[in-house]
Amino acid sequence: MLRGRTALITGSAKGLGKRAALELAAEGCDIIINYLHSEVEAQELQQQLTGMNVRAIAIRADISTADGVEELAARAEEWSPSGIDILINNAGPFIRERRLFVDYSAEEITRLVNGNLLGVMLLDHRLLPGMRARRWGRIIHFGFGHAAEARAWPHRAVYAAAKTGLVSFTKTLAVEEAPYGITVNMIGPGDIRGDHKEMSIEQAASLIDPESPVGRPGAGEDVGRVIVFLCHPRSDFITGNLVSVTGGFDPIRNNIMTKKESCPPEA
Repeated sequence: MLRGRTALITGSAKGLGKRAALELAAEGCDIIINYLHSEVEAQELQQQLTGMNVRAIAIRADISTADGVEELAARAEEWSPSGIDILINNAGPFIRERRLFVDYSAEEITRLVNGNLLGVMLLDHRLLPGMRARRWGRIIHFGFGHAAEARAWPHRAVYAAAKTGLVSFTKTLAVEEAPYGITVNMIGPGDIRGDHKEMSIEQAASLIDPESPVGRPGAGEDVGRVIVFLCHPRSDFITGNLVSVTGGFDPIRNNIMTKKESCPPEA
C-alpha cells in the first residue's frame, strides 16, 4: 500500500514510535528513525526494518532545538532524494514528577514547549515545501487522549498547554494544506504504559486491565493501525481531526479523581 513512500518518525527508537515504524514498514514504507539518547535501540530497529525488505536509517537529532530540526530534515532529505512523504511527530519531552506550574524552572518550561510544540511546527515547516511540490503528504502529530477538550491537567500544566496548542495548529494546518493533497491529523493515545507501547493487539488481549472499559490494556498496535489508516492514499478526505485511541478510558479525569498517574504514551 505504501511501497515507494518514505516516512520520518521522530522519537522512534522505542515505544509507540517504534511500533509505528514497524506497522508502516509492513506496508512497504521506507523508514527514517529519529532518536536522541537511544542509539542502541535505534540501530537494532534499523536492522529489524531492513529485514522486512524496506530501506531504513537511524538519525540522531534533538527536535527541541532549531538546529536539531534542520539537521534532521537535511539528513533525511539527503538519504531520501525523492523526499519525505509521511511525517510522524511522535517525540516530546515529559517530566514524570508531579509538579505545580510555579515549581517548574524557566529552562524546563522552555524545553517542554520547544519539544512538544515549537519543534513540531519547525519540522512541519521545513518539510512542507517538498510535500507541496509532490502534491501528496501525510502529517501526524501526537497529543494525548481528549486533548481537544483542553481541560485542566493539574501538575502537567506545561506539557498539556503545549499539546493542546498543537491541536489548534493541527486543525489550521489541515485547512491550509488540503489543496496540496496533504492531510494533517493528531493521534491522542490513552493510558498505554511501559512495554505495552510496543505490543501487538494479540499480546495485549491476553492481559487484564480492570481500569480499562474494554478490559485489556492498550497496545502499540492499537495506535499503529490508526497511523497506517491515516497514511493510506484513500484517506485523503480525513484531515484536521484528533483521533483518540483510549479504549474508552479518560486518563486526565481518572487521575484527578483517583490521584493516580502514569506517563503519557509518547514519553
